[in-house]
Amino acid sequence: MAMNNEKVAFIALGSNLNDPVKQVSAALLALNSIDKTKLIKQSSLYITAPVGYEASQIKQVPDFINAVAKVSTQLTPLALLEAILALENSFGRERPFANAPRVLDLDLLLYDDETIQSKVLTLPHPRMLTRGFVMLPLAEIAADLEIKQHGKVADLAKKCLNQGVIKI
Repeated sequence: MAMNNEKVAFIALGSNLNDPVKQVSAALLALNSIDKTKLIKQSSLYITAPVGYEASQIKQVPDFINAVAKVSTQLTPLALLEAILALENSFGRERPFANAPRVLDLDLLLYDDETIQSKVLTLPHPRMLTRGFVMLPLAEIAADLEIKQHGKVADLAKKCLNQGVIKI
């Protein structure tokens, strides 16, 4: 049965600490615990080398496990963002420095076809189009989706194929 006023949103998931496969798998299931939100579809898991580190740091940082989820929700974009940040915290997310290794990272990528630019939330997610660990899992579950002013997800994902993102 469809929810009233439901919107479709896409959420990126990532982890590189404390058994990342287990963390991302548990987080996918936990999306159903968010009020007025239901997991509709999930991508496969992908393994990705860390991004945003100095060359000397890369060897010390574990690889990431990434996925993308499609959810239906009655929450507003900001309420959904707050809910996924609370979910991160419930998994033990800490933010000691930018791009720090993490138990769980959740990013709101898209919310219907809304465009938002505020101090708290930017949609579509500002860096998603250049990140293979987002675009390849997104293309797996929503290849025909059009991202306003950018094009079809399948075409955008092709630009990210050389980033070493491996489906597992």
